[in-house]
Parts: sequence; structure tokens; C-alpha cells
Amino acid sequence: MGAAANASAGAVSTDGAGGDGAEYREAASVVQVVAPRQASDDDNSRQARGVLQAAQDEAAEILARARRRAEREAEDLLADARRSAERDAAGLKADATARRDEAQRREARVAEREERANQTEGRLAERETELAALADELTERKTALKTAEKDRRAELERIAGLSAEAAKAELVKEVETQAKREAAILVRDIEAEARAKGEERAKRIVVDAIQRVSGEQTAESVVSVLHLPGDDMKGRIIGREGRNIRAFEAVTGVNVIIDDTPEAVLLSCFDPVRREVGRLTLEKLVLDGRIHPQRIEEVYERSREQVEQLCVRAGEEALVQVGIADMHPDLIATLGRLRYRTSYGQNVLKHLIETAHIASHMAAELRLDVALVKRSAFLHDIGKALTHEVEGSHALIGADLARRLGESDEVVHAIEAHHDEVAPRTLEAVLTQASDACSGGRPGARRESLETYVKRLERIEEIAAGMPGVEKVFAMQAGREVRVMVAPDQVDDLTAQMLARDVAKQIEDELTYPGQIRITVVRESRATGVAR
Repeated sequence: MGAAANASAGAVSTDGAGGDGAEYREAASVVQVVAPRQASDDDNSRQARGVLQAAQDEAAEILARARRRAEREAEDLLADARRSAERDAAGLKADATARRDEAQRREARVAEREERANQTEGRLAERETELAALADELTERKTALKTAEKDRRAELERIAGLSAEAAKAELVKEVETQAKREAAILVRDIEAEARAKGEERAKRIVVDAIQRVSGEQTAESVVSVLHLPGDDMKGRIIGREGRNIRAFEAVTGVNVIIDDTPEAVLLSCFDPVRREVGRLTLEKLVLDGRIHPQRIEEVYERSREQVEQLCVRAGEEALVQVGIADMHPDLIATLGRLRYRTSYGQNVLKHLIETAHIASHMAAELRLDVALVKRSAFLHDIGKALTHEVEGSHALIGADLARRLGESDEVVHAIEAHHDEVAPRTLEAVLTQASDACSGGRPGARRESLETYVKRLERIEEIAAGMPGVEKVFAMQAGREVRVMVAPDQVDDLTAQMLARDVAKQIEDELTYPGQIRITVVRESRATGVAR
């Protein structure tokens, strides 16, 4: 703008030298127009400088504030670091104090132990001195006793007029004569007894020979193994949140043990019939693949019916082996249930077959009614199939069942008398006892621990089942847990707690068992609707 004004001024002056006044005025007006523009540019420059100065002042102020803030933060950090250092120093000081105290306590304990050791050492030294004195005294007494023994023997020899060797020989001779006399009397009595009881001894030899009848015997267990097609089936058996396995155990009363054994699960139950029903149920569920609570109940009912049919078939096969043709159908079915029952580890149905054979041989040898004795021996333990359902001794239970189903009085008496609940009055009852003892008493036939264990579990279930409002009782986990199913309309939640406590108290009072037994009372209400 300045250069243009100068140029314009020069032009005006040049023209003014040779032009008129009008031209001069025109040039002057141009100069007046250009001059305000220059002034405006100067104002813009001042404003720009003012803005710049303001920006510089604001930047300086921001910098000052930032500096002050940084100083405050540095002071805060320094204060925090100082406090942290003070806390660490205090912790280290406390730790050092604790360690010093612990070291002092250890030193005190060591000093105390050293003092006790010194005292013990002193007592041992005193004891050694006493023992040495006692040893010397004992030696002196032994010497005095030997001297006294010699003096006594010399005095006896002087009084008797015999030496010790001569007296010993006289005594031996007298004892030998007396022994020979007693031996002759004993031989005479033995020979007389042998002649008088020769026939009886011969029959006993026959019975002993019959007692050695060999038969297969496999100790029964309380666990069944079910093989699975794959390990993924274990998850389906358990179900979502364990609902399937809980439903299975509640319906069947069989405990399912799922461990890390590949492609296999264990079924545990002390009642073999119940365990067999549970095994068949789970086997069918695995083969079908559909496992849920409603399906479990359906398959359980079919498996229970199948096991009942197997029991009837087992009873019929046992009759064929023994050679008995006519028997009430209910007795046959009850006998078949003994296929899954054990007594002291011995299968009861096999025990009955074996007892019947032994009894028939003994009856033939003694010229008695073989068929009657065989029938009595074959039915003597039939009451064991009902001990879970009827209270009392299996001998009396079996006798009552046989009486109701038309067995003869001789058979009924042999059953009820084979454990001396009733005194035996007939030869058939005596032979039933003898054959039972022969079968159960042979080596390896029975195992006491298993029967005791089973009886304990049966008693546990009986105690719980005797409480009011109880529908089902299952002893599980090898007797370590008892699950009691109660009727929900008869037992409320408070009564359920009291029932669990009462069952536990009665088990504590009556039974002896290792560890502890957990009582679980299950109270469940179901509502079922059918959409048609």
C-alpha cells in the first residue's frame, strides 16, 4: 500500500507540473482514499500484536499453572513416598522385633531342654549306680542260694541214706510201673468202647465222607460292574445337575458309583435282588440311550418283572437238580429269589441244593424216608427270602410259609427246628441240622464278615422303616448313608429333621459300626398333569 501511494504521489506531481488545477484535485482525492487504507492496516497489525501478546500472556499463565500443579503433584508424591517409606520401616522394625522375640523364645526353650537333659542324665547316672548295686546284691544272693542248695541236698542224702542219683533212679522206676498200669487200663477201656460202639463209629465215618461232598462256591460280593459303550455315557447317566443319578438311586435303592474306571460304573447294594434289578435297569437305559427320570421308572418296572421271572426259572431248575417234582408255585418263586441271596458269603440256593444231596445220602445210609428228608433239607432256609419283608427268625418265617402253602408237619418241624428255635423231635429234623452243618461248615464255604455286614445293613433299614410316615428305606454307600423316603402328606419339614435325629440315635444305641452313618430324609411332592 505504501508503494502504491508513493507511485500515485509521483504521478500527481508530474502531472501537476504541466496540467491544470482540476487534475491536481483529482490526484489529491486519490491520496485521501489511499491514506485511510494505510491506517486500517496499521490497526490490524496492532490487533494482531495484541492477540499475539494475549496468547503469549495466556501461554505464560498456563505454563505457570502447569508448573505450580507439577510442583504440588511432586510434593504429594514425595509425601506419599515418605509415608510409604515410614510404613515399610515400621513393618521391618516390627518384623525384626518379632524375629528377635522368637529367637529369644527359642533360646529359652533350648536352655530349658538342655537343663532337662542334664537332669535326665543325672537321674540315669543315679539309676546306673543303683542297678550296679542291685546286680552285685543279686550275685551275692545267687551264690548264697547255691550254697544253701548244696547243704540241703547233703542233709537229705544223710537222712535218706541214698545218694541223689540212686533216689532219682528209684523214682523213675516207680513212675514207669504206674504209667504202664494206667496205659493197660486205658487200652482195655478203649477196646471195650470200640466194640460197643463199632456200628455207631462206622456210621459216623460214612457221615464224615458225605460231608466232604465238593461243590462250587464263589463268594458273593455287594458290587456289580456295568460296562458302558463309552465314557460319554457317564455324563448322560448323571444327567443335568445330577437329576438322572438321583432319580435312579431313589427309584431302585441302588447306589451308582462313577469313578475314573474307563467305560464302567459300579452298582452297590447289600440286597442282591435289588442290585440285580438296578443292574438290568441301567443296562437297558444305556442300550436305549434315553435316560431321564420318567424313563427310569418305566424301565425299572419292566426289569423288576424280568427278575421275578428269572427267580421262578431258577427255582424250577433247582427242583430239577434236587429231584423234587411237586411243589407249590409260590414256594418255587420264593426259592428262586434265594439265587441272589447269600449267607456268610455262601449262595443260599446252592447251599440248599447241596444240603438236600447230603441229607438224602445220610437218610439212605440210615434207611430213612429219603424223599421226606431231602424235602426238609431243601426247604430249611426258605425263610431267608422273606427276612426283608417279615420280622423274625428265618427258621420260623420259613416254617410258617411252608405250613400255609401245604407242606407236611414233618417238613415244617424240620424247618423251624434247624436252628434250635424249636427243640427237634424227629429224625428228619436232626438230619436237616446235620446236613446244614455239613454244607456250611466245610472249609471255604462261608465267610463270617460278609454275613455280619449284611445283617447290619438289614437292621439299619429295619430301624428306619419302623418310623411313622416312612415309605422306603435304602442303605447306600456300603452302609455309610441311609436314605429315608417319607410320605409328604404325613411328615412335614420339622418332623423330617426329628425323624433323621431319632433314626441316628437308635442306630447309635443298637449297632456297632466303623466310622459314621449319615441319615438323609427325603420328602418329595409330585404333581402330574396329562394333556389330551
